[in-house]
Amino acid sequence: MGWRRGAATLAFLALPAAAQDAPAGLFAATNRQELPELVLSAGQPLGEPWRLKSGTYYEVEITADGSQELALAGAEFFRAIWIDEIVIEGIEIRPLGLDSLEFDEAGTVEFGFIAVRPGTYTLRTPQGGETQALRITIE
Repeated sequence: MGWRRGAATLAFLALPAAAQDAPAGLFAATNRQELPELVLSAGQPLGEPWRLKSGTYYEVEITADGSQELALAGAEFFRAIWIDEIVIEGIEIRPLGLDSLEFDEAGTVEFGFIAVRPGTYTLRTPQGGETQALRITIE
């Protein structure tokens, strides 16, 4: 149990001072930002790079157009964030971790997370080229 308390303390200390001072401040409406929708489509670019701020809560919709089975992989990125929830057709999922999302058909996933660990990361469709990669920087 002690290692969990230590890990939670380290995660807390990694947050900006403003987030540490306000109870539940991480989930406050003033700390939320929406990211542009990611659209997964065969051979199409994922979008412009993201610049995220550690300690900020982000929401994004990820939509697959059904043009082919597509995955979105980025284990390093998913380990640099704290996932609040993934919502699929009204079902809320609160995972402890994630490696990838795969769409077998058209659909949308709503994704809420807090950026935690600064660094540069990539989300990509494993079968796609460089244009199907999204560069993400957490500051």
